[in-house]
Amino acid sequence: MAYFTKETLRFLADLEKHNEKAWFEANKARYEEHVKEPSARFAATVGAKLGLEPHVMRIYRDVRFSKDKSPYKTNIGIGFGHGRAVTAPGFFLHAAPKESAIYAGVWHPEPPALQRIRDGIVAKPAAWKKARAVGLDDDEEALKRPPRGVPPDHPHVEDLKRKSFTASVPLKATDLTAEDFDKRFVAGAKKMAPLNDFLASALGSGK
Repeated sequence: MAYFTKETLRFLADLEKHNEKAWFEANKARYEEHVKEPSARFAATVGAKLGLEPHVMRIYRDVRFSKDKSPYKTNIGIGFGHGRAVTAPGFFLHAAPKESAIYAGVWHPEPPALQRIRDGIVAKPAAWKKARAVGLDDDEEALKRPPRGVPPDHPHVEDLKRKSFTASVPLKATDLTAEDFDKRFVAGAKKMAPLNDFLASALGSGK
Protein backbone atom coordinates (compact mmCIF):
# COMPACT_ATOMS: atom_id res chain seq x y z
CA MET A 1 0.00 0.00 0.00
CA ALA A 2 1.32 3.44 -0.94
CA TYR A 3 2.19 5.85 1.84
CA PHE A 4 1.17 9.00 0.00
CA THR A 5 -1.46 9.31 -2.73
CA LYS A 6 -2.91 11.85 -5.12
CA GLU A 7 -5.27 12.77 -2.29
CA THR A 8 -2.24 13.72 -0.17
CA LEU A 9 -1.02 16.15 -2.81
CA ARG A 10 -4.56 17.40 -3.45
CA PHE A 11 -5.01 18.23 0.23
CA LEU A 12 -1.72 20.15 0.35
CA ALA A 13 -2.66 22.08 -2.81
CA ASP A 14 -6.08 22.92 -1.36
CA LEU A 15 -4.47 24.02 1.91
CA GLU A 16 -2.21 26.39 0.00
CA LYS A 17 -5.33 28.05 -1.43
CA HIS A 18 -7.25 28.05 1.86
CA ASN A 19 -4.59 28.52 4.54
CA GLU A 20 -6.95 29.46 7.33
CA LYS A 21 -8.17 27.85 10.53
CA ALA A 22 -11.84 27.50 9.55
CA TRP A 23 -11.01 25.65 6.34
CA PHE A 24 -8.45 23.41 8.05
CA GLU A 25 -10.84 22.45 10.84
CA ALA A 26 -13.51 21.60 8.28
CA ASN A 27 -11.02 19.40 6.40
CA LYS A 28 -9.14 17.98 9.36
CA ALA A 29 -10.32 14.44 8.62
CA ARG A 30 -8.63 14.68 5.20
CA TYR A 31 -5.44 15.85 6.88
CA GLU A 32 -5.48 12.99 9.38
CA GLU A 33 -6.12 10.34 6.72
CA HIS A 34 -3.97 11.54 3.85
CA VAL A 35 -1.12 13.44 5.53
CA LYS A 36 -0.64 12.79 9.24
CA GLU A 37 -1.19 9.01 9.35
CA PRO A 38 0.85 8.13 6.23
CA SER A 39 3.63 10.50 7.32
CA ALA A 40 3.93 8.72 10.65
CA ARG A 41 3.91 5.33 8.94
CA PHE A 42 6.52 6.38 6.39
CA ALA A 43 8.74 7.92 9.09
CA ALA A 44 8.69 4.76 11.20
CA THR A 45 9.47 2.49 8.24
CA VAL A 46 12.29 4.57 6.78
CA GLY A 47 13.74 5.42 10.17
CA ALA A 48 14.09 1.72 10.91
CA LYS A 49 15.68 1.03 7.51
CA LEU A 50 18.22 3.84 7.89
CA GLY A 51 18.82 3.23 11.59
CA LEU A 52 18.06 6.89 12.25
CA GLU A 53 15.57 8.66 14.48
CA PRO A 54 12.63 10.11 12.51
CA HIS A 55 10.99 13.43 13.24
CA VAL A 56 7.78 14.48 11.51
CA MET A 57 7.43 18.23 11.13
CA ARG A 58 4.33 19.76 12.72
CA ILE A 59 1.86 21.28 10.29
CA TYR A 60 1.43 24.35 12.47
CA ARG A 61 3.67 27.30 11.58
CA ASP A 62 5.41 29.44 14.17
CA VAL A 63 4.22 32.88 13.10
CA ARG A 64 5.51 34.86 16.08
CA PHE A 65 8.39 36.44 14.19
CA SER A 66 7.09 36.12 10.64
CA LYS A 67 5.33 38.65 8.45
CA ASP A 68 3.49 35.72 6.88
CA LYS A 69 0.76 34.83 9.36
CA SER A 70 -0.53 31.80 7.44
CA PRO A 71 -1.16 29.26 10.23
CA TYR A 72 -0.26 26.04 8.39
CA LYS A 73 2.67 24.60 6.46
CA THR A 74 1.71 23.42 3.00
CA ASN A 75 4.29 20.67 2.67
CA ILE A 76 5.23 17.43 4.40
CA GLY A 77 8.59 17.54 6.18
CA ILE A 78 10.18 14.46 7.74
CA GLY A 79 13.75 14.39 9.06
CA PHE A 80 15.97 11.41 9.84
CA GLY A 81 19.08 11.88 11.97
CA HIS A 82 21.11 11.00 15.03
CA GLY A 83 18.82 12.75 17.50
CA ARG A 84 17.31 16.17 16.83
CA ALA A 85 20.42 18.32 17.13
CA VAL A 86 20.21 21.08 14.52
CA THR A 87 23.86 20.69 13.56
CA ALA A 88 23.78 16.90 13.15
CA PRO A 89 23.75 15.84 9.49
CA GLY A 90 20.76 13.81 8.40
CA PHE A 91 18.24 13.21 5.65
CA PHE A 92 15.06 15.19 5.07
CA LEU A 93 11.96 14.66 2.97
CA HIS A 94 10.30 17.77 1.58
CA ALA A 95 7.06 16.81 -0.16
CA ALA A 96 4.78 19.36 -1.81
CA PRO A 97 2.50 19.46 -4.87
CA LYS A 98 4.91 21.54 -6.99
CA GLU A 99 8.37 20.53 -5.75
CA SER A 100 9.65 17.61 -3.71
CA ALA A 101 13.12 16.29 -2.87
CA ILE A 102 15.29 14.26 -0.52
CA TYR A 103 17.89 16.41 1.21
CA ALA A 104 21.10 15.50 3.01
CA GLY A 105 23.77 17.41 4.90
CA VAL A 106 23.71 20.42 7.20
CA TRP A 107 21.91 23.69 6.51
CA HIS A 108 23.17 26.91 8.11
CA PRO A 109 25.16 25.40 11.02
CA GLU A 110 25.99 27.70 13.93
CA PRO A 111 29.44 29.38 13.71
CA PRO A 112 31.28 26.83 15.93
CA ALA A 113 29.91 23.92 13.89
CA LEU A 114 30.61 25.72 10.62
CA GLN A 115 34.22 26.21 11.70
CA ARG A 116 34.57 22.50 12.53
CA ILE A 117 33.32 21.60 9.06
CA ARG A 118 35.78 23.99 7.44
CA ASP A 119 38.58 22.63 9.60
CA GLY A 120 37.62 19.13 8.51
CA ILE A 121 37.80 20.09 4.85
CA VAL A 122 41.25 21.63 5.33
CA ALA A 123 42.50 18.64 7.33
CA LYS A 124 41.15 15.96 4.98
CA PRO A 125 40.92 17.40 1.45
CA ALA A 126 40.92 14.00 -0.27
CA ALA A 127 38.09 12.71 1.90
CA TRP A 128 36.13 15.90 1.29
CA LYS A 129 36.63 15.54 -2.48
CA LYS A 130 34.97 12.12 -2.32
CA ALA A 131 32.17 13.39 -0.06
CA ARG A 132 31.31 16.38 -2.25
CA ALA A 133 31.19 14.14 -5.33
CA VAL A 134 27.56 13.41 -4.46
CA GLY A 135 26.83 16.92 -5.82
CA LEU A 136 26.31 19.95 -3.58
CA ASP A 137 23.34 22.31 -3.78
CA ASP A 138 24.02 25.96 -4.58
CA ASP A 139 24.65 28.17 -1.55
CA GLU A 140 23.36 31.68 -2.25
CA GLU A 141 24.67 32.93 1.10
CA ALA A 142 28.26 31.79 0.61
CA LEU A 143 31.01 34.24 1.51
CA LYS A 144 32.34 36.49 -1.23
CA ARG A 145 35.89 36.09 0.07
CA PRO A 146 37.74 33.14 1.65
CA PRO A 147 37.35 32.76 5.43
CA ARG A 148 40.12 34.15 7.57
CA GLY A 149 43.29 32.09 7.27
CA VAL A 150 42.28 30.36 4.02
CA PRO A 151 44.49 31.23 1.03
CA PRO A 152 42.59 32.23 -2.14
CA ASP A 153 44.31 29.45 -4.09
CA HIS A 154 43.21 26.66 -1.74
CA PRO A 155 41.89 23.76 -3.90
CA HIS A 156 38.56 23.79 -2.01
CA VAL A 157 38.30 27.55 -1.49
CA GLU A 158 34.80 27.77 -2.96
CA ASP A 159 33.55 25.07 -0.59
CA LEU A 160 35.24 26.76 2.35
CA LYS A 161 33.21 29.89 1.57
CA ARG A 162 29.98 27.96 2.00
CA LYS A 163 27.58 28.48 4.91
CA SER A 164 25.55 25.36 4.13
CA PHE A 165 26.59 21.89 3.01
CA THR A 166 23.59 20.17 1.47
CA ALA A 167 22.81 17.86 -1.42
CA SER A 168 19.46 16.80 -2.83
CA VAL A 169 17.69 14.28 -5.03
CA PRO A 170 14.58 15.66 -6.76
CA LEU A 171 11.36 13.65 -6.57
CA LYS A 172 8.45 13.43 -8.98
CA ALA A 173 4.84 13.10 -7.88
CA THR A 174 4.96 9.53 -9.16
CA ASP A 175 7.84 8.81 -6.75
CA LEU A 176 5.85 10.11 -3.79
CA THR A 177 2.78 8.06 -4.65
CA ALA A 178 4.65 4.85 -5.53
CA GLU A 179 4.06 1.83 -3.32
CA ASP A 180 7.83 1.40 -2.94
CA PHE A 181 8.50 5.04 -2.06
CA ASP A 182 10.24 3.95 1.13
CA LYS A 183 12.76 1.99 -0.95
CA ARG A 184 13.21 4.89 -3.37
CA PHE A 185 13.83 7.27 -0.49
CA VAL A 186 16.40 4.99 1.11
CA ALA A 187 18.19 4.54 -2.24
CA GLY A 188 18.34 8.31 -2.72
CA ALA A 189 19.58 8.82 0.83
CA LYS A 190 22.33 6.25 0.42
CA LYS A 191 23.61 8.05 -2.68
CA MET A 192 24.20 11.11 -0.51
CA ALA A 193 25.46 9.23 2.57
CA PRO A 194 29.16 10.04 1.92
CA LEU A 195 28.40 13.73 2.49
CA ASN A 196 26.67 13.01 5.80
CA ASP A 197 29.48 10.70 6.90
CA PHE A 198 32.12 13.36 6.30
CA LEU A 199 30.11 16.06 8.05
CA ALA A 200 29.34 13.81 11.01
CA SER A 201 33.05 13.05 11.40
CA ALA A 202 33.97 16.73 11.21
CA LEU A 203 31.30 17.59 13.79
CA GLY A 204 32.06 14.66 16.04
CA SER A 205 28.47 13.42 15.76
CA GLY A 206 28.96 10.07 14.05
CA LYS A 207 31.30 8.36 11.63
